[in-house]
Amino acid sequence: MADIKESPLTRKLQAFVALSEEELRVLERLHLRRRSFTAGRDLVHQGQSDQAAYILADGWVCSYKLQPNGTRQIVDFQIPGDFLGLRSVLLRTSDHSFEPITDILVAEVLADDLLEALERTPRLASAILWAASRDEAMVVEHLVGVARRAAEARMAHFLLEVGARMTLVGLGDKGGFACPLTQYHLADALGLSSVHVNRVLRRLRESGLVTFRDGRVTFGDYDKLVDLAEFDPAYLDQTGPLLK
Repeated sequence: MADIKESPLTRKLQAFVALSEEELRVLERLHLRRRSFTAGRDLVHQGQSDQAAYILADGWVCSYKLQPNGTRQIVDFQIPGDFLGLRSVLLRTSDHSFEPITDILVAEVLADDLLEALERTPRLASAILWAASRDEAMVVEHLVGVARRAAEARMAHFLLEVGARMTLVGLGDKGGFACPLTQYHLADALGLSSVHVNRVLRRLRESGLVTFRDGRVTFGDYDKLVDLAEFDPAYLDQTGPLLK
């Protein structure tokens, strides 16, 4: 039980609900089927059906849509504590692909096991619905960023969001976080060219706001970066449990 209490998913869900011992035991059972996947090989393919869901325990994943011309748009990045493919379990067909960015460790959750767990523990079901709703809110912010924010504000907002998500699961703080993303990942996610990404990161670094080097994001002036991005973390809804 000690392990599940410290798991990234538990840390995240407890931003919404104070989980009981019974709910933690149910969550622990959802973690029993452990699997590992190597970087660069799709975990789930766009259009694939009859899939399990996965709880990401370690590593990073990107979710993306492949276009007919072979280009891709990264929709989001998944970090420890996130569900992968939850929507495709309920809709039966995945509308996008998941690619591990690093080697990853996941818990495989079969649809029947997930539905049974949600039926047995309504508060845990509410917490998972909260997590899914939060993911949807992030996708809305990403759409606004790509469509309306200037490049530097777009990058700043993205890095602040990931930093807040990492902090929630105990893997970051206002000083920064470890980050395996390349400039190509950032380009595909933010609607910029890799050359433009390089220029934007250089300008942010020279302004003393943030440095992204050697696999780590370091916030130089967190408050000024928040001002630049007009970053309001309310949509992440992680200020404390709503349900006791």
